[in-house]
Amino acid sequence: MAKQTFSTLETFLIFLLLMMTAITVALLSLLFITTGTIENHKDSGLPATQGPTVTAGTSTPMTSTPMTSTPVSSTPAPTLFTNFTGYHIGVGRADCTGQVADINLMGYSKSGQNARGLLTRLFSRAFVLAEPDGSNRMVFVSIDIGMVSQRMRLEVLKRLQSKYGSLYRRDNVILSGTHTHSGPAGFFQYTVFVIASEGFSNRTFEHMVTGIMKSIEVAHTNLKPGKLFINKGNVDGAQINRSPFSYLQNPQSERARYSSNTDKEMTVLKMVDLNGDELGLISWFAIHPVSMNNTNHLINSDNMGYASYLFEQEKNKGYLPGQGPFVAAFASSNLGDVSPNTRGPRCINTGESCDNANSTCPIGGSTTCIAMGPGRDMLDSTQIIGRTMYQVAKELYASASQEVTGPLISAHQWVNMTNVTVSLNSTHTAKTCKPALGYSFAAGTIDGFGSLNFTQGTTVSDPFWDTIRDQILGKPSEEIKECHKPKPVLIHTGELSKPHPWHPDIVDVQIITLGSLAITAIPGEFTTMSGRRFREAVKAEFATYGMQNMTVVISGLCNVYTHYITTYEEYQVQRYEAASTIYGPHTLSAYIQLFRVLAKAIATGEVVEVTFVGANPKNSAENRTHQTFLTVEKYESISTTWQIVHNDASWETRFNWHKGLLGRSNATIEWHIPDTAQPGIYRIRYFGHNRKQDFLKPAVILPFESTSSTFEVVTT
Repeated sequence: MAKQTFSTLETFLIFLLLMMTAITVALLSLLFITTGTIENHKDSGLPATQGPTVTAGTSTPMTSTPMTSTPVSSTPAPTLFTNFTGYHIGVGRADCTGQVADINLMGYSKSGQNARGLLTRLFSRAFVLAEPDGSNRMVFVSIDIGMVSQRMRLEVLKRLQSKYGSLYRRDNVILSGTHTHSGPAGFFQYTVFVIASEGFSNRTFEHMVTGIMKSIEVAHTNLKPGKLFINKGNVDGAQINRSPFSYLQNPQSERARYSSNTDKEMTVLKMVDLNGDELGLISWFAIHPVSMNNTNHLINSDNMGYASYLFEQEKNKGYLPGQGPFVAAFASSNLGDVSPNTRGPRCINTGESCDNANSTCPIGGSTTCIAMGPGRDMLDSTQIIGRTMYQVAKELYASASQEVTGPLISAHQWVNMTNVTVSLNSTHTAKTCKPALGYSFAAGTIDGFGSLNFTQGTTVSDPFWDTIRDQILGKPSEEIKECHKPKPVLIHTGELSKPHPWHPDIVDVQIITLGSLAITAIPGEFTTMSGRRFREAVKAEFATYGMQNMTVVISGLCNVYTHYITTYEEYQVQRYEAASTIYGPHTLSAYIQLFRVLAKAIATGEVVEVTFVGANPKNSAENRTHQTFLTVEKYESISTTWQIVHNDASWETRFNWHKGLLGRSNATIEWHIPDTAQPGIYRIRYFGHNRKQDFLKPAVILPFESTSSTFEVVTT
């Protein structure tokens, strides 16, 4: 690639823009410090010293119950009937629109793209599903927003616990954003997203959380016996791959197995009561809701929301939009490289195709390479794409005959995504990285280009931009640059913590199964091939442990946002999606490995495993403050105390220590649950000793301890 040069005027304008950015960051820092509107990572409800926690429910289920104190009294659940086959089903919908003016739109990160009115209202659509006896249940919520922030999820879980006790928890609640790029911003706690949102809006945050809660409450109240049916079919003419050059880097033998470079399959889950009366549906399909482009200033739910609108209007005859009992959610899937702008990228000044490795035009570069939808304008395109999805969903819904039956099981895990060791083969391992964004991140995509003269496919850093970055944000470490290769690091977000962390370190991953249907909650955007590899691996893991022919659904933009997840091969050419794969080239392999653990936990139901950020166990030989490395404890409600049932001398427990780099280590504790375990609420505690070495002072050994999330062991 030819070296970029800038005129004196361009250099001055770039300098001015960067100074404005620096001033904005400084003002935001002052705002955060003085008002405290953004929580520190350690105050966000995440484990401060705890790594991932795996919990699962099975035929002798164990499901996570996130209690951090004495269990609270809960709102009574509706009386449930138990003498039927199927599930209790409740559906609910609530408005979550919030501000429609003077708020930045979330998705394109375009300065000045603020809301100036309303095209369609935004809704939260909730589905509560429970086994006949009500013992195991789940909540799936599809929300007309860009993505779910971690702060939002934690607040919803907090309010659910306050209202319902341990009924709805982090392991059995999935919050999924449709990924509309025309919803309000301002509901994140991480600095990158706060800057992109031009601040934090408590008004927007509260509207969203309140709407989500209301939709769940309606679904909870409306629970009734019913049946679920699943169906699948292809949607044609609605999508293209916006990074085909990246897709072609995947092995030819792998690509040959598929007829398209996008996933065309739609999965529909149909819900009816025992009389056959219609209740609702969830559809999963891979498409970016960016039919409304970055010139739009009206709040709306884009093509996915329009499909919901059409379906609900058909089923709720006589009701106004947003009203009526039938709820239809069109939820996101592996949409990372999938665009609805089906006419493809063209140079707007010449009309020629710019479908090349860098998405650039001979005149104007990347800023004139734009993809267009099938309609006369973006409003027409939104309706065309939305109607296409609606028509296929309508046909699949009408013909759905395969009933979903079987136990409802959930599994959840907290993961430190910056430090996952990935097994590449029997002899080699690799690791994920601290978060970082590459140069091509700033280029944007053919659906919405960046504001500066960056291009996709950049694999070499530029001294000019590196100098500017170093002056404002400091230099990235050699460790992070080496880990992310061949990505040239533009912003080393994982090493920035002022005014608050710039990107998440701790991420939650989650699976909920309904019989042979597995809903996987993905905290980001899988590309097409990433999704295919992921589904195949998780399905194979279920099969290994006796759960054959599982349907694995990818539900995207769930619970916390971590940008994109490309394949290793796609990562090498560093288009936008790869530059936005923040945990490095082995991110997909890490997620596959983690979700296979969850699948195994669901299929076997025999082990609770907790990984803590730990210390070298040899320190405990020098300081015997603690007499055990671990305890398994059961909550006694009568005495409101925790009773120790196992320690590290118990046959049912395992303590594994994993040495890391730079003095870091992890401790994994396993509890192989015996048949004699009593039903109830449990937790695992870890005890260790840390060596502290101050300059010119002798080392001291200090005791510490940490506690897992609580979980429930239930026998049937």
